[in-house]
Amino acid sequence: MKHRRWYWLLLVPFAATLIPPLYARSSPALFGFPFFYWYQILWIVLSAFIVWIVYTATRDRERD
Repeated sequence: MKHRRWYWLLLVPFAATLIPPLYARSSPALFGFPFFYWYQILWIVLSAFIVWIVYTATRDRERD
């Protein structure tokens, strides 16, 4: 039951990419990539990290 609160963390990547007008611009550029692209690429990496955090926090640990 207490693990359910960790699932709320999965909404962060969804909310960060929910409204494109917030990040649909070309500046600032990073290594020649417009902001629109590197923002989305950043959230791919962050989403994987957040999913890992939620997974490790909510998995059932076997007791030996």
